[in-house]
Amino acid sequence: MQTQPIATIAAAFFDACETGKGWDACSAWCTPEATFSAQAEPLAALTTLAQYTNWMKDIGALFPNARYGLKSFAVDAERQNVAAYAVFHATHTGEGGPVPPTGKSMSTDYVYVMQFAGDKITHMTKIWNSAEAFKQIGWA
Repeated sequence: MQTQPIATIAAAFFDACETGKGWDACSAWCTPEATFSAQAEPLAALTTLAQYTNWMKDIGALFPNARYGLKSFAVDAERQNVAAYAVFHATHTGEGGPVPPTGKSMSTDYVYVMQFAGDKITHMTKIWNSAEAFKQIGWA
């Protein structure tokens, strides 16, 4: 039996993930074996949601001013998924990455599609043009 609407769960997960809380916080809204997929090159090797949420946590070191602007949030009750469209804003001022800090900023569109079973996320797909984001911050 579902105790919370999937919209509430997805919103809490989305914010925790995007603010770099990592799997320790995000796991509360997911099954332990939740999977992840993306066709973006830097994420290609990640297959679990735990890996992805920890990747997002690590991104904070490269982009200390990272933030998101949520543009759309939609629930598909029939298919038991939630889609969140946002823009990620950040400036490369932190150490790490393929080059020293560039001081360049990005505003990159992305979508999360979170699949549910009951009140837990079982899979998430990220739709993101990483090549364009990397170009903006001088990594391409």
